[in-house]
Amino acid sequence: MALIVQKYGGTSVGSPERIKNVAQRVAHHHRQGHRVVVVLSAMSGETNRLLALAREISANPSPRELDVIAATGEQVTIGLVAIALHEMGFKARSYTGGQVRILTDSAHTKARILDIDEGNMRRDLDDGAIVIVAGFQGVDAEGNITTLGRGGSDTSAVALAAALSADECQIYTDVDGVYTTDPRIVPEARRLDTITVEEMLEMASLGSKVLQIRAVEFAGKYKVKLRVLSSFDAPDSNAPGTLITFEEDENMEQAIISGIAFSRDEAKISVMGVLDKPGVAHAILGPIAAANVDVDMIVQNIGASGQTDFSFTVHRNEYQRALAVLAAERTKGFSAREIIGDDKICKVSVVGIGMRSHVGLASKMFKALADEGINIKMISTSEIKISVVIDEKYLELAVRVLHQAFELDKDDVAV
Repeated sequence: MALIVQKYGGTSVGSPERIKNVAQRVAHHHRQGHRVVVVLSAMSGETNRLLALAREISANPSPRELDVIAATGEQVTIGLVAIALHEMGFKARSYTGGQVRILTDSAHTKARILDIDEGNMRRDLDDGAIVIVAGFQGVDAEGNITTLGRGGSDTSAVALAAALSADECQIYTDVDGVYTTDPRIVPEARRLDTITVEEMLEMASLGSKVLQIRAVEFAGKYKVKLRVLSSFDAPDSNAPGTLITFEEDENMEQAIISGIAFSRDEAKISVMGVLDKPGVAHAILGPIAAANVDVDMIVQNIGASGQTDFSFTVHRNEYQRALAVLAAERTKGFSAREIIGDDKICKVSVVGIGMRSHVGLASKMFKALADEGINIKMISTSEIKISVVIDEKYLELAVRVLHQAFELDKDDVAV
């Protein structure tokens, strides 16, 4: 039978009752003869609680110690699920990331996986046991506990599936698949039966919270069969969820736009009146990169009188740090008339593999927003997506308008 890696998010293990439900689902697959590896997040809200405790002690706690604290949330859930399975008569064993030997780099709070030693897991699986692994965490070469960043349990699960050559990686969450957009904003949003890795990468990078982008990257790189399912459906419901595929199927031509993604956690920084000369972009963004701040959209205006304006977006949590870095570099790395920022913006994007062969989609998007009086501050495009930055107060209106404009509430629409 199959080797399956199952990941359960925080809401799926948010209470003792839900932990028992997860154990029953895992047991259902084990009874069918499958070998099962379970990857767990901390209980819903637990990581936030732990990090808040640290910040009550210090306004600027050590990233290494934050990882030590945050990693304990998953230890609780792996132990509880193992105990629940023992109570049901199953052989199960839990592992922290370090016990598995999930080796990462030393970038605390946002570490990247370098290697996985699957030996212990294979031995337990061969012995008929269910293996339970703490998601979100690993260890560096020095043995320090590291964490993979928000949503890191998805990455843990896909990486383990790749290391074990699993038949399928199933991501169980509080939704039953990937939707055309957030159903809480657009009730008419549809669940997609399939979505390509390329589209899912764009959706994840643009704010869709269903899967972490690094998990999708792993799935694409190692050809891991990935499926998003709901942990609240009955274990024997055979709900299909959403399959992330590697190839476009014959119906992709009709589904020009697959979804509307958005991110509230955006901030914009503009460096005004810098010299329009080679190297200015590096002078501005080099120190930002050195401070480990991720930059998203970048716009440089056409220079006038030897000067230009340079704008870029960062995650809102890194906004103040980015401003501080630029202020420190302003006199020694580059000169500028002023540095201004806006942390009340958001990003809204349309995504679809069909964009490659259709024209006029950007115009349609811009007209839909203009008709509602929504001003566009920045624009970014790729082969399969168009993103705009707008005022945060218009986010929900923009998502609803675009979902309607591209008729995503209907099946097989050729836009």
